[in-house]
This record gives sequence, structure tokens and C-alpha cells, in this order.
Amino acid sequence: MSTLIVVGTQWGDEGKGKIVDVLTEKADFVVRFQGGNNAGHTLVINQKKHILHLIPSGIFHPHTTCVIGNGVVVDPEVLIDEIEKLKKEGLEISPQKLKVSERAHAIMPYHKALDLAREAKAKGNKIGTTGRGIGPCYEDKVGRRGFRLIDLTRPDFFKEKLKSVLEEKNFFLQYLGAETLNYEEICQKYLQFGEYLRPYLVDTATLLWEAYSKEQNILFEGAQGTFLDIDYGTYPYVTSSNTLSGNACCGSGFGPTAIKEVLGIVKAYTTRVGEGPFPTELKDITGEYLREKGGEYGSTTGRPRRCGWLDLVMVKTAIKLNGITGIAITKLDVLSGLDTIKLCTSYKIREKSLDSFPTTLEDLAKVEPQYEEFSGWKEDLSKIQRFEDLPDKAKSYLKRIEEYLQVPIYIVSTGPDRENCLFLKKAFFL
Repeated sequence: MSTLIVVGTQWGDEGKGKIVDVLTEKADFVVRFQGGNNAGHTLVINQKKHILHLIPSGIFHPHTTCVIGNGVVVDPEVLIDEIEKLKKEGLEISPQKLKVSERAHAIMPYHKALDLAREAKAKGNKIGTTGRGIGPCYEDKVGRRGFRLIDLTRPDFFKEKLKSVLEEKNFFLQYLGAETLNYEEICQKYLQFGEYLRPYLVDTATLLWEAYSKEQNILFEGAQGTFLDIDYGTYPYVTSSNTLSGNACCGSGFGPTAIKEVLGIVKAYTTRVGEGPFPTELKDITGEYLREKGGEYGSTTGRPRRCGWLDLVMVKTAIKLNGITGIAITKLDVLSGLDTIKLCTSYKIREKSLDSFPTTLEDLAKVEPQYEEFSGWKEDLSKIQRFEDLPDKAKSYLKRIEEYLQVPIYIVSTGPDRENCLFLKKAFFL
């Protein structure tokens, strides 16, 4: 039996969905513990692309139960659309297969409206939000004005509370120059959502404890990455929740002493979406090469991602913050074809060397990345079945990553499909 948390070590988009999908073959439960439909997993199964926004990527394994935890903010309309789309593709999405926490908070229409209105008014100070209402929903959660999904199944309570909440939200929307929202329309639509979702809603904390008691394998997956964490990320250019491994417990109701391993996902280069400093960013032909070859466009928004060399300073910081016990390297195949590959192993700022991630954006914007250079390789890695068969230059690159980070590499991904995975060490559910 094993309990494993999978987290991103960069700014998200590290390829967590694929690794979770591969590990799920031996998992009984896969649990999403934070974020909302501002995140997305892109999976390639039998050369067909699947994009998920809320449902855990374990949904493609028939024996696995998927759980959306209380730490997730759920847009009911998006979740229902996702369920219906997967059903049309022939998947079983029954209440036995998908469990949703009755404590998870619902994204309301005014959350999305406020998100868009604030971003429009910000002009030159945009955060780069997706406009999905994630931040405003988390605001209402901590402000104790939110609606939990269980509330959508309680018509009298929902109607009464919505009256007072919507009055305030419409006041703010009017101030921001946006259209106000209609009470009756929201009532009718969201109570219908509640009836649709009612069979899926459970006390997921009790469910997971029972699974643990039965010695079943449980995998926890987060959205985004370490440096989009609300506390430890590049604030304010972050998401609205804690993306670190510690939040897997709060966001699912699972005790921390029951966690066995934490796997950090490391893309073989670095990307980020939105605003904020990016020390190793490449604004040249190499950056464009990585973007096009790696398909670096957001699975949720389609926005082009900024690309740069792998920053080991940030990854090592992520290892400390998350208590990472092993890593998976993704998209190594994208580096094939480059003559020279670089690794950032320290920063230089004000004539001083820095080997940890700075707290302020001002300092992060001023650091000069210090690189180690490696000869590139030309071989196509997607057909390789064993680590031993990788080009020597690729193995040297990986060896240096492992030496620097002082944690073992368990998995290397050499292509988009499930089969493009090399397992270096036996661990977790493998």
C-alpha cells in the first residue's frame, strides 16, 4: 500500500497529468486537492489527445476511483460539461467512479464576472488571470460568503443566502463598470446543477480514510506548480491556493502522517504563463524552438507559454518546500536537436552568488542566471524503451540534474504517449 503526492516544481505545466496517468495504473484512488478549472491536464492515449480541467487524470483507468477534494473550487457547469463529454467518448463516469467533496466551494457567475472586470480595470497591472473566477471564489471561501456544493442541494438555504450575497456582488460589478447579474437566472441554473451533481457528492475525507484503512493505494495530484503557490510563489503573479504538497492534506481531509512519498515533476526546461520575472527565459530562436516543438500552449487558455532553460535553483527550492523524495523528468525529447543545452545552477545578484529562490520580484528580476553547458544530442528519444539506451549526452544531462538536486530520478518521459516513460527505480506503486 502506498500514499503518494504528485506536485509540480516549477510554474505549472510540467506534465503532471501524464505522470499521474501512468502511475494510476496501480492506484485505487486519485485525488485532486486544490485549484479549479484554470488548470488543465493534457493526456495522449493511443495517439488521441484528451484535455481535463477538473476531473483527475486517473479517469481513463477503469479500476480507479477519482476524487475531487474539498480544496478544489468547482465551476458546476464546467464539471457537468466535462462529465458529459467523457460519457460521449464512451467512458463510465458514474457516482461510483467519480466522487466530489460536498465541502468543495462552487464558482458562481459573479466570481467570473468580477475576475474579468478587475483584470480589465487593472490595465498595466494585470495579474494574468484566466478569468475563470478562481480567485474571487477563494476570496469568498475565506471571507465565509461562499457556497459549498452541498448548498446547491438545499433550495431554501441557497435562495435566501444568494439574495444577500448577490446584492453585494452587483454593487461591486456596477462600480467596476460591468453588467449586473439576475437573481432568478442564477437560482434556477444552480439548483439544477445541484440536482445533477447530488449523486456524486460525498464526504471524501471519510471515503479516503476508509480506503487507507483497507491498505489501498492513494495518489494525490495538485494543479499548477510550486511557484504559483499563494504563499511561496512569485507573488502576486500566483494562483489563489496553496499548490505545495502540504495542502494535499488540507485539501482532501487526509492526515499528514499517512503520506509515504512526494514526487516532484520537473520539465526538462522551464516554462511559465502570464506575467512576472523569469530568470532563464529565452526570447530568441531557441525559446521559439522549445515552444513549438514542446507544444507549449496552455491546455486551458491556449496562451503561448514563455520558455527558457531548466532552472535548478527554483527546482531545489521546490524540493525543500514540498519535502520531495523523488523526481520525474518530463519532455526530455523536446531538447533533441539542440547543439548546446544549458542548466542554471546559481544566480548572481549584486556581485553575490545566490543558490536559493529570492522572495521579492525586484530581486528575482535582477538575478543573473549562472549556467553550466552541455553538448546536445540529435537522436529521437520517443522509441527508446530503456534508460540504458538513451544517448550518452542525454544521460550526462540527467546525471547532473540528479547530482545537483540530491534526490533520485524515478521516471523520465521521452514523448507524449503513455508508453514514452522510462522507469529508473522501483518506487511508489510500480
